Amino acid sequence: MKKTSILFALIGGLTLSSCEDFLSIVPETQLSSATFFKTENDFKQAVNAAYAPMRNVVNDRAWLVSEMRSDNTIYARNILFGATEQQEDISDHAIPDAQGITSNTHVLNQYRLNYLTISRTNQILSSIDPVTFDATSKNNIKGQALFLRAYSYFELVRYFQKAPLHLTPVTNRSEAAKELASEEQLYTQIIKDAQEAITLLPARPQQELGRVTSGAARMLLANVYITRKNWAQAETLLKEIVSSGHYSLIPNYANVFSDNTSNKNNAESLFEVQFLEGAAGMAGSFLYNFMPRPMTPAELVTITGTSNPQPLDGEGNNVPTPDIIAAYEEGDLRKDASIGFITLSTSLVDAPKIFPYIKKFAKKHAQHGNHGMNFPIYRYAEVLLFLAEALNEQGKTSEAATFLNQVRSRAGLAATTASTQATMREAIFKERRVELAFENKRWHDITRTDRVQEIIGAFAARAKANPQLYYYPKGATFRSNAFTNITKFYALPAAESEISPYF
Repeated sequence: MKKTSILFALIGGLTLSSCEDFLSIVPETQLSSATFFKTENDFKQAVNAAYAPMRNVVNDRAWLVSEMRSDNTIYARNILFGATEQQEDISDHAIPDAQGITSNTHVLNQYRLNYLTISRTNQILSSIDPVTFDATSKNNIKGQALFLRAYSYFELVRYFQKAPLHLTPVTNRSEAAKELASEEQLYTQIIKDAQEAITLLPARPQQELGRVTSGAARMLLANVYITRKNWAQAETLLKEIVSSGHYSLIPNYANVFSDNTSNKNNAESLFEVQFLEGAAGMAGSFLYNFMPRPMTPAELVTITGTSNPQPLDGEGNNVPTPDIIAAYEEGDLRKDASIGFITLSTSLVDAPKIFPYIKKFAKKHAQHGNHGMNFPIYRYAEVLLFLAEALNEQGKTSEAATFLNQVRSRAGLAATTASTQATMREAIFKERRVELAFENKRWHDITRTDRVQEIIGAFAARAKANPQLYYYPKGATFRSNAFTNITKFYALPAAESEISPYF
């Protein structure tokens, strides 16, 4: 991908044109921003394209830069694999950086995918108002674009703290380089976009399944307020979601997550990334990306059920740690629903060669490396846990317990014994870990509560003291630079710094 592509990208198959082009004439046979955005259907296609980068994010990136950055999952090293993997640098907190930039490819790709969504939503928002079509449909499209832009900037500010703030289409190279907006500036825009999205988007019953709703926008804004410790504002939004009656906990936790073709956008889902098995370009592969390795076809088929299983070689990513396995209370029904175990006969680790894998997304499907399970972004269980947190931080600990216990009851657990603000705070923090395990929440919880050094430092000490517990063969251990660069934020991508003097 060219280094300017993330800021110049519009929609697959379209090219940007400007009214300042030669003679201000756009060829009639060429699709461009000047000729494409003319009808309601054009904008519907454009907003569809704005969702598309999220499939790449959850397939290939978010679990790398968030979940595997935490103490929930780890990079399972194969000592016969010669190259030092950049995934390992993320997992081991050993990413090299200099003067605030890094060459890590996965960090770069996350950054670019966020801006790909931003560039597409900017084109929609800058073009839609002058075009006349049904006002309700127009508001819906604008609301979706605002949500997606807000969510993308929320990702950027949580990962990088600072980033360029582009709110209009970039039409030439000089516009691509922009000063870094501060954390405060980014949050101000995120809040503005999310607030407007709430007013424009329909509620769940009036929205096409799979698209964001006013409920999803409220959840995004509540997430921002929780991160910013604006507890009262978060409480108001979360109670609106609860009182809407549009969402509920599914009684069986194992049934919460999408099957390959069914159970999508169910009663617990506020927003999930849509996938479709097949050759239409909308398939998922995250289940395979999560697998411990090496795995034979006979072993893999027990998980996937495909008719053409293929061997998985190389090294494992996003493998559940002993720490997350131990985090579940005795009797917690979520443990068996979330984590499975498989024997890898060709692994170099000592017998019995048993590895954990992420089971909550492991649904049977037909084609190897190609599946249709959706990936959750926001669930109703998280609404309840956020509400408990917002209440507790305002001293309403007894009321907070009511919402925490709804989540615990579904998991087969007794009511919490936490009775003080401090013990309730820790109870909610721990509950979020097991309820939302492997949904790319843990790292953000650790960073927003400023517990990076505490939690990752202790995790590093445990891992280095006993590498065999963390899937190393006997005699092998972590690299000497493992856990030497434990930071709250990622450095900015070096490749992007080549086109900007502000990095």
